Amino acid sequence: MSLLRTFPSRGALVRPRRRTAADVVVFLGAAVLLWALIRLTHGAAVPWDQANAPSTVSTDPAELPYYAARSLLRMFLALAASTVFTFVYATAAARSRRAAKVLLPLLDILQSVPILGFLPVTITGFIALFPGSQLGLEGAAVFAIFTSQAWNMTFSFYHSLVTQPRELDEAARLLRLSRWQRFWRLDAPSGMIGLVWNGMMSFGGGWFFLVAAEALSVDNHTYALPGVGSYVKTASDAGELDHLLLAIVAMIVMVVGVNVLFWRPLTAWAERFRNEEAEAAEAPRSLALMLLRRSRIPAFLARFLGKLVFPLDRAMAVFGLGERPLRTSAMRRRIGDIVFAVVVTAAIACGLYFMIGFIDRTAGFGEVGNALLLGLVTFGRVVLLVLVATVIWVPAGVWIGMNPKVSRLAQPVVQILASFPANFLFPLVTAVLVATGISLNWGGILLMALGAQWYILFNVIAGASAIPHDLREASANLRLPRRLWWRRLVLPAIFPSYVTGGITAAGGAWNASIVSEIVSYNGTTLHATGLGAYIKDATESGDYGRLLIGVVVMSVFVVGLNRLFWRRLSTLAEQRYSL
Repeated sequence: MSLLRTFPSRGALVRPRRRTAADVVVFLGAAVLLWALIRLTHGAAVPWDQANAPSTVSTDPAELPYYAARSLLRMFLALAASTVFTFVYATAAARSRRAAKVLLPLLDILQSVPILGFLPVTITGFIALFPGSQLGLEGAAVFAIFTSQAWNMTFSFYHSLVTQPRELDEAARLLRLSRWQRFWRLDAPSGMIGLVWNGMMSFGGGWFFLVAAEALSVDNHTYALPGVGSYVKTASDAGELDHLLLAIVAMIVMVVGVNVLFWRPLTAWAERFRNEEAEAAEAPRSLALMLLRRSRIPAFLARFLGKLVFPLDRAMAVFGLGERPLRTSAMRRRIGDIVFAVVVTAAIACGLYFMIGFIDRTAGFGEVGNALLLGLVTFGRVVLLVLVATVIWVPAGVWIGMNPKVSRLAQPVVQILASFPANFLFPLVTAVLVATGISLNWGGILLMALGAQWYILFNVIAGASAIPHDLREASANLRLPRRLWWRRLVLPAIFPSYVTGGITAAGGAWNASIVSEIVSYNGTTLHATGLGAYIKDATESGDYGRLLIGVVVMSVFVVGLNRLFWRRLSTLAEQRYSL
């Protein structure tokens, strides 16, 4: 008895907590969320006729809460689809040498294709998939948002897979983990921090293209879905400045709410996957996450779902072990490479044949030279944007990422700035440009930057916050001079993250040119010279020949820049600067 009094059990040391209030709040929150999902999905499945489809929405302020909820549902559906795509696509590219030769260039091309390049095909396909129902148009809108989110997340997760420490790979081999076990116990946790940060950035990119996704303009037809994006489009075309300002306020409320209730808890939860010996001096905190941890409901669900882990592991063992052979036959590898190259070359040749024939029958090859010249103009804007964003946001990102107190205060502000769709402000910017006489050829660079520069900032913050604390403490103990500290610790540590951010920022700038080189407000439209304006004009007029030429030229610029510049930096990051 004396021993028990001297050394009490672990449970005796735990301070009793009042969990009833937390249980009630979590239960009510889940019930409200479930009710909202049922109501919103019912509104998305209403009958719909393509011939009589509305091209505008009501600008009654009373409709804004419902529109905001519909927009949020589309955003989270696209985020879920982007996460699944990221896991499958990035894993296939990282684990297969041959697949990487096709999937990585294809990812470059997909990232370079603007959102308007997907719309003509996807709208027709989804409407045919759900005839007579608005679900078809909803699917096209969600897919459009998906195309603005998925690529950045995929690049981030692929980078985390190819830069895994060799010791973890050897441990997975020794433990004989299956592919399923390796993914959920090693691959997903090792890339979770970068994936969460890039998920936040991708979510912000989705907000940026919300207007284009909800007010779909294709082939001289406009289809409007209930949402904040279409509300802004309608108010802007009508010159209703007061309603436009109300939409901006609603967007700020949504961004702050999503940050507090979703991204902030997710960021704090992801800290459990940080792989280092020294603990952070001050870990990120979240009131919502603390409430969930205090409640008994998540623990009850975890105990119930935990019983499914072992059966799933056994069922998924049929896919084999999560390892690649360390040595293969040179002859077998060469034959496989030849067959793979022949199949890929045949597929590319077939696609080029049909594409060339379509261009020849529609716009003609004379348009190619014009599109190339316009592409050079937009290319100059993209290069200037990336350079300026690098100079400004790399030091700022390092300062935020390496200071937990600053990160806790700055993250909500950065999240609001990055997530707020800058094109909501484009009508106001248009009025300023018209009043001052400034050309959109220069003002368009600022508009593009508002949608693309945040990729660099978020990736640098993620890279700086992931620097192991034992390295930080070692540099502090050695009293490294500031210049040496930057050159030997900070820049090498954040270099892989910066490359990922640079790739996606450049691709995002090309995409942003679509909505930045043509802006309008209350009947006044400004045009800038560039490839983005060329593609937008072709999309709205239904000129699919010019649209294909514009998309192909933009893809050539983006892929060429990635192959000649960014991929070399990415290889350097993998070989020399992976922690």
